[in-house]
Amino acid sequence: MELREGQVAVVTGAASGIGLAMARRFADEGLKVVLADVEEGALEKAAAELRGRGAQVLARAVDVSEGASVVALADAAYEAFGAVHVLCNNAGVGSGAEGRMWEHEPNDWKWAFAVNVWGVFHGIQAFVPRMIAGGEPGHVVNTSSADGGIAPLPTASVYAVTKAAVVTMTESLYAHLRAEGAELGASVLFPGPHMLRTGLWESHRNRPERYAKERPRKTPYRGLGQWESAMREAGHEIEFTPVEQVAEVVVDGIGADRFWMLPASEHSDRQIRARSQSMLDRANPSYLENFILD
Repeated sequence: MELREGQVAVVTGAASGIGLAMARRFADEGLKVVLADVEEGALEKAAAELRGRGAQVLARAVDVSEGASVVALADAAYEAFGAVHVLCNNAGVGSGAEGRMWEHEPNDWKWAFAVNVWGVFHGIQAFVPRMIAGGEPGHVVNTSSADGGIAPLPTASVYAVTKAAVVTMTESLYAHLRAEGAELGASVLFPGPHMLRTGLWESHRNRPERYAKERPRKTPYRGLGQWESAMREAGHEIEFTPVEQVAEVVVDGIGADRFWMLPASEHSDRQIRARSQSMLDRANPSYLENFILD
């Protein structure tokens, strides 16, 4: 799909991090942008910034875990701009789970699935039929993670499971769009290849009461800065991928109709090979033995 001035892009989780970087990049291409986020203050700040850059912006507070909220977003987008050409289902949270998998609280699973999995499906259901009916070329980008789609991350099992679901959901979407003969492409995004400075580390700030923790945490939440300091003190070198680089991968991938939006990385390639080879060999997953589980 060729991105052109005047087209419309919808981005969830758009108030910060990867979502805001994508919105900025679409605006640079001359697209009108619809920003959706659950955090209203940050959302308005992001919208003001993009308007200051000359972009046409619609900002809506949206809880992607609620289907009606996403339908209302679609209604507002079509009322304001008459069409949607790019949909980025990007909103996501970390679960805040502690301990072994069997010790995780049900609400940790429920919240993460509500946003990371149901949020993507709600976006697909609210927008894709209208995008198909519009008859114009379009593209859907669903944000996954290397933790779930390339190499499972046992230290963040709830998050990894939800992101693995996003991969399969996007593969299914791709197949259904092809069967429909729709002029829509579909892609799964793996941000990286290194760590990213995003608000995911502080997801608990937006955790709704209906998914509240059922018991006090054994340890305080640790933000990115604290984690980074601890890793460096332990002698580990930490690399970060700029969110702007991720946005560039998205724009390039849409233009190339690329399903796997996966930045080139020998590290990622090794992980993919190790997992695939284990499956082909019917061997135990030795690649999981390198993780240190406290």
